[in-house]
Amino acid sequence: MDLQNLQEFMELIGRLKHMKRTGWVIRNVPDPETIAGHMYRMAMLSFLVDNDEQLDKVKIMQMALIHDLAECIVGDITPHCGVSPDEKHRREDAAMETICKLLGNKGPMILEMFREYEKQESPEAKYVKDLDILDLMMQAYEYEKRDNVPGVLEEFFVATNGKIRHPFISKMATEITAKREALCRSSSNSK
Repeated sequence: MDLQNLQEFMELIGRLKHMKRTGWVIRNVPDPETIAGHMYRMAMLSFLVDNDEQLDKVKIMQMALIHDLAECIVGDITPHCGVSPDEKHRREDAAMETICKLLGNKGPMILEMFREYEKQESPEAKYVKDLDILDLMMQAYEYEKRDNVPGVLEEFFVATNGKIRHPFISKMATEITAKREALCRSSSNSK
């Protein structure tokens, strides 16, 4: 592997440690999470995959770490950015091609895994998508709790409602929603 290309790759992914997630920034959330922080929690959640499930835990972890990698070049494009879904996918795929060219013989596998996630072609890709949604819900709940603004990020819960398919992740989402609803109730009762 070319060491200069590897250094360039390290610089690109290093950007993700400092890039704030757009959805939180446009909602004026103080001290919002970074893209790398989001991907890290998703990767950590891959340890929860039951061994008796027919899912590749390592692949899930890798996919969680790859799924937003293109954002180091194109940024975190949300529906509020005025970019069509097709254009977003085109930009991200082109960015991934650029990134993967830096990785020599490791690049094609990473590009293939990114595309598998984007197309939702496997049970692992679907699981990672559910983790993506779960992390969004948890993060919104954490911000409402931390900043003492229960209910202010309702749109993130509405947008994700009913989208999680995996039973265990769905159960976790239900628990987060229940805790959030309790927080909202206790806040409105104390007013």
